[in-house]
Amino acid sequence: MWILVGFIFLKFLLQYILISPEYDLQRDEYLYLDQAHHLAWGYLSVPPVTSWISSIIYLLGNSVFWVKFFPSLFGALTILVVWKTIEELKGNLFALILGATCILFSALLRLNTLYQPNSLDVLSWTAFYFVIIKYFNTKKPKWLFVAAMVFALGFLNKYNIIFLLFGLLPAILLTEQRKIFILKEFYIALFLGLLFISPNLLWQFNNNFPVVHHLNELADTQLVNVDRIGFLKSQLLFFLGSLFVIAFALYALLFYKPFRKYMPLFWTFFFTLILFLYFKAKDYYAIGLYPIYISFGSVFLANLLNEGWKKYLQAVAIAIPVLVFIPIFSIAFPNRSPEYIVAHSKRYESYGLLRWEDGKDHLLPQDFADMLGWQELAQKVDSIYLKLPNPNQTIVICDNYGQAGAINYYTKEEIKAVSFSADYINWFNLERKYTNLIRVKNYKEKDNEMKETGPYFNFAVLADSIKNHYAREYKTMIFSFTGAKIDINKRIENEINETKNYP
Repeated sequence: MWILVGFIFLKFLLQYILISPEYDLQRDEYLYLDQAHHLAWGYLSVPPVTSWISSIIYLLGNSVFWVKFFPSLFGALTILVVWKTIEELKGNLFALILGATCILFSALLRLNTLYQPNSLDVLSWTAFYFVIIKYFNTKKPKWLFVAAMVFALGFLNKYNIIFLLFGLLPAILLTEQRKIFILKEFYIALFLGLLFISPNLLWQFNNNFPVVHHLNELADTQLVNVDRIGFLKSQLLFFLGSLFVIAFALYALLFYKPFRKYMPLFWTFFFTLILFLYFKAKDYYAIGLYPIYISFGSVFLANLLNEGWKKYLQAVAIAIPVLVFIPIFSIAFPNRSPEYIVAHSKRYESYGLLRWEDGKDHLLPQDFADMLGWQELAQKVDSIYLKLPNPNQTIVICDNYGQAGAINYYTKEEIKAVSFSADYINWFNLERKYTNLIRVKNYKEKDNEMKETGPYFNFAVLADSIKNHYAREYKTMIFSFTGAKIDINKRIENEINETKNYP
């Protein structure tokens, strides 16, 4: 028990020290935190669970500590579920320590640094597989109902869990566990699962299924660039120090007699990866697949290394994930200042970490640059806002959701920034009459903004810009427009309607 507590404590400790205080939150985090103020059964790109957690964070004070607490918690709970799975498989203390070590020193450390749906997604996958194992062991129908609830929660957190279901069901058909399909409890559980997720499905229906538009947009702009070979290479890196454990798990599920009842999980592994490959999914979508196999591999290795000289290999097995993690620790996390990274750029460049999605090398890794400049932006918007005539008649419109979310998170004033991107397009308050506009604009479109917007106001000026040259938002401009000559509200309403007119 105390060993498990130690792992969980170490998990929380690592998550908090892996981010240097020089960095702000990441752009996606601001969007998810803002959902707390706009609760609904769905959003343009994610289901509702993240907004519920954001509401809790807001009630707790909305500090960075609590923002980082919940992904850390979900990571710690993943360790707990793997621990309980190993116990269910009759693993000994060595198996428990090996499994917990493999989960702790893995890609989950990076995943759990960010407040996104991904951490709970991995936990949901792991918990669902654990419940299925409980059903295979006991044949008690209650576990089918528990599985339905776990799946529903996972679905309401991130649609990605659909891949789990589509990978598991055909795998069950190939084995003796196919008897599950003749049980009435199986179909009742399916119905209950559908009932649990129906509010989100209804929301999707009432809003013309924005998830379909989001997926099409994702396929056109990002997934089209996904390299299937690159996807497979990334899978090897996520649990690099634990690959041998996962390999032994697959071997054991196929040939180890005590694991014969779990044969569907052998086929599930490959069916699920094939589905991800076929749809050209992002590599990290598959991370939730692996923790449960670490449970099987740990138990099998514990039985394999349980006598004679082989016992000495137990320490080696536990050491491998830790030793592999040590060099990763110094470059894969934002735990070094921007100045340090620039001073040691050759090392980062050699791993390709300085290359952004534009194909060019930059000063910092793109993810790290995406965590800088946000507080500066909010402070400057606040300063400009206070200098405007009738500041309460000012609307702040940003180019992207990261800018809008960061302003709303850090602002000291009564500002609610919006954008025509992501969910912000549904959060405009057009009941207030606006005469002033603060426009946060990408640097590349500097001239267009003055030409397009300036004539509609009595006074227009480029008021400030982001000076942090390490930030991805470097040179982002803040325009100030006052004394509107037109009905701003009507103009915004027209633009919202045009943007919502999805192709």
